[in-house]
Amino acid sequence: QVQLVESGGGLVQPGGSLTLSCIVSGVDFDVYAMAWYRQAPGKQRVLIASILAGGSTTYAPSVKDRFTISRDNAKNTVYLQMNNLSPEDTAVYYCNADDPTVVPGKSIELKEEQIWGQGTQVTVSS
Repeated sequence: QVQLVESGGGLVQPGGSLTLSCIVSGVDFDVYAMAWYRQAPGKQRVLIASILAGGSTTYAPSVKDRFTISRDNAKNTVYLQMNNLSPEDTAVYYCNADDPTVVPGKSIELKEEQIWGQGTQVTVSS
């Protein structure tokens, strides 16, 4: 069964940086396009960055040029380097397979059968 374990979140001041990690198990990781999603309090879950199996990346406009998604297939891990963080980036961050029907920056429909990890909380505050 697929398992996703996110880590690396925390409290950071505006302008700061964090790197999130997500270890994936139970699937043939290196053939999957992966993505990072985030959900702010009271809002829907949004796709913010995706990376194809071959390494091509796409980003939501709100994070482009500040966030970088990457993957290490040998470690079954996907990363999200986040720079110049602002309070608007405060959210729980999740990784999962990319949803090719969703444009980065748009919210997703949560499917009952889809497995999610616990997420990692990122709080940007002075």
